[in-house]
Amino acid sequence: MGWALLGAGLLLALYTLLRHGLRSVPRPRARPALRGRTAIVTGGSSGIGAATALELARCGARVILATRNAVRGEAAASRIRTETGNEEVRFMHLDLASLRSVRAFASAFLRQEPHLHLLINNAGVSAGGTTEDGFSLPFQVNHLGHFLLTQLLLERLRSCGPSRVVIVASSAHCAGRLRPEALGRPPAGPFSAFQDYCDSKLANVLHARELATREQDTRVTCYAVHPGFVNTALFRHAPPWLKPLLLPLAWLLFLDAAEGAQVVLDCATQDGLEPLSGRYFTADGPQQPWAPGRDDRLARALWEGSERLVGL
Repeated sequence: MGWALLGAGLLLALYTLLRHGLRSVPRPRARPALRGRTAIVTGGSSGIGAATALELARCGARVILATRNAVRGEAAASRIRTETGNEEVRFMHLDLASLRSVRAFASAFLRQEPHLHLLINNAGVSAGGTTEDGFSLPFQVNHLGHFLLTQLLLERLRSCGPSRVVIVASSAHCAGRLRPEALGRPPAGPFSAFQDYCDSKLANVLHARELATREQDTRVTCYAVHPGFVNTALFRHAPPWLKPLLLPLAWLLFLDAAEGAQVVLDCATQDGLEPLSGRYFTADGPQQPWAPGRDDRLARALWEGSERLVGL
């Protein structure tokens, strides 16, 4: 028993040294007071979304957790209220895989909530599949649903300005290959789900870019964010053959959700970012996205195609 405990202790010590020695961890920053400001966080019941919502609540914001699962959403809201002492944290149902649900959420929010200052488009999936609207699951949840949500709430954001939209993207946009004539259709090939995810992340970067262009004469600004490689539930959709390799690496090398939320919170709360609207941010600040994410013609085509697909 003694040798077993010693071995376990040595393994734990080695794991700790490797984990903290190999990872580059963003440092938490001081955040401004947000009392009187209202934020929506999609996918706010777990992962980066929950960590973002927790910190916004700590700063005094009224926070709406917009998430699909009511049990997890209510539990997360209760947990955040208890931990922060901020009673203005509530759950509202939103299923981004259903455009009908997006419209219902926006209608209920606009009816019940007079203000909106921060829209954190965080929720995402990597699994393949098709939605009730006939679009590929990653493309609709990661982009189309958020595009429609943003458009439906845009007038409220304008009236409450200065306001911000933060879109959680990914460095995976480097492999995105958007074809305006085939938006929303799953790509062909053996790695269809992975390509679909990359396409949706490119759409996130281009959405932020085009939104900033269209809102440049208003007080609404927008930022695309790569939070880093974060160990979240997103990896539950990895192929079974990849999980034995991916999951240990994720635990060892990837950031946890609170660490990954730092750059999201920077873009949501940091003073003086308005001139950088439309830019792509990492933990190191504003960066140039990969070439597809700088294609203004593609950004316009994506916008126009997205409007058509969601019926705007």
